[in-house]
Amino acid sequence: MQEARLLLELAGEAALLLWGLHMVQSGVQRAFGSRLQRWLGIALGGQVRAVLAGLGVTAALQSSTATALMVSSFAASGAVALAPALAAMLGANVGTALIVQALAFDITVVFPPLVLVGVVAFRRGTRSRTRDLGRVSIGLGLMLLALHLMVESMAPVEASPTLRQGLALIAAQMLPNLLLAAIIAWAAHSSVAAVLFVASLASSGVVGAEAAVAMVLGANLGSAMNPLLEAGGPAGDPARLRVPAGNLLNRVLGCLIALALLPQATRWLQAVDPAPARLVANAHLAFNLAAAALAFPLLPALAHLLRRLLADRSAAADPGAPRYLDEAALNTPSVALANASREVLRMADGLEAMLKGSAEAFGDGADRDIVKTMGRMDDVVDRLHHAVHAYLARIPRESLGDEEGRRLAEVQAFAIALEHAADVVERDLVHHAEKRRRRGLTLAPEEAQALDTLHATLVQQLRLAVAVFMREDAEAARSLVRGKEGLREAERAAARRLTEAEPETAGAPGLLLDAVRDLRRVGAHLAAVAHPLLDRLGELLPSRLAAEAPDQAAAISPRSMV
Repeated sequence: MQEARLLLELAGEAALLLWGLHMVQSGVQRAFGSRLQRWLGIALGGQVRAVLAGLGVTAALQSSTATALMVSSFAASGAVALAPALAAMLGANVGTALIVQALAFDITVVFPPLVLVGVVAFRRGTRSRTRDLGRVSIGLGLMLLALHLMVESMAPVEASPTLRQGLALIAAQMLPNLLLAAIIAWAAHSSVAAVLFVASLASSGVVGAEAAVAMVLGANLGSAMNPLLEAGGPAGDPARLRVPAGNLLNRVLGCLIALALLPQATRWLQAVDPAPARLVANAHLAFNLAAAALAFPLLPALAHLLRRLLADRSAAADPGAPRYLDEAALNTPSVALANASREVLRMADGLEAMLKGSAEAFGDGADRDIVKTMGRMDDVVDRLHHAVHAYLARIPRESLGDEEGRRLAEVQAFAIALEHAADVVERDLVHHAEKRRRRGLTLAPEEAQALDTLHATLVQQLRLAVAVFMREDAEAARSLVRGKEGLREAERAAARRLTEAEPETAGAPGLLLDAVRDLRRVGAHLAAVAHPLLDRLGELLPSRLAAEAPDQAAAISPRSMV
């Protein structure tokens, strides 16, 4: 009965530790998630910088798994080279070891003020970031409290014959100790939690020094399995497996070397600090530093091997199938939003192809099957649009900070704008071109040139919209709005041309006006992407209407309309 109660207490304390870890990770992601991801993408330009970037992001997120998902996403899309991505994982592993170093000290006096400060910030904070940082403080306090309770709960184990006999059976067997810790780390999705649990076992005298070091190796091995299992991505894209597979391979080789040197390594660690908790933390740090030092010069060769073993997936036969909407990333909002953004860029590519096809459709040598071709292209954009929205709907809203919530709305709005613009091209613009062909209408050279120019302008507008969407480029946003005004002027010019035309020759100018109106509608959808950014910058007027005189306002007041 005593043993069952002890196991129940340990399970509850481990759950408290994991919940505290979750609060820290979610708080940091909500406060800084998008910025961390953007900073990580910039820092992955070289191997040394990538190591430091992986270390910093992991220290902030308290999770190498979240870092691995971000890095795998960058590497799979070709945004960064594979060798720097692998280097970032070496830094991430060292980052988890530094977290354990900080938590392994006896700082039980710290957790009450951490929880108090966190609760005050969470309940009284007027800004969302203040509340998110309060969540981080509460999580750190809960983690320290859980570790303190674990050490106290493990104290009676020394007097429990049943548990001592059970642990004694594997005490001298290093491989079972390693596998046990690997399972714990895999189940907890955290090497930090697993290593801290091992430290509590060692501090209570439940496991010896060599067994504790072996369990540290197992914790590192088990935590490397989670990114590999979660990074498969849609349709099992092999490219997404390269980074976690390389990280796991590094850890397997490191564990084999460390097991061969286990007795000597344990003596060295005891010479540095014989205290059990410190020994475990030092073992974790020493293992990851040594593994990083040994693997770093071999990363280019490892990247080449992984590219051969996990070749790029051939281009999908179905262009409307999503490629980047990784279900495993839904619990890491910054990664999920980046995945959705890349899928939206595929929609932008589809719309650009449709605009170019529309320009060709108005030429004399247009393909007779252009309507069917454009219909298929529009179907691709529609299917990607529906996939993106379904994916975004599955992101837990409670895990989103203000910045990420705003980004989600921007991704949705841009996807809607692209889908509507593609509908205009396919349902209206291309059908006008087909009507020209069927009726045998011939555009005057200057009319044909005007349409070509407008199509080229729309392609440029689309690229500006992408710049606004991806980089929040204020100048691109201003250019988008100015371009919208230019399209409006082109519509007026086409209308004047129609009114000046002779009745018997009005067919071509009428067709031109219809096409220009459709192109202006496309431009309006694209320009809408710039409005939120310009509104935040205070560069949008509340209305296009001129200020009205008081008597004019009274003349059109609701009372006068009754």
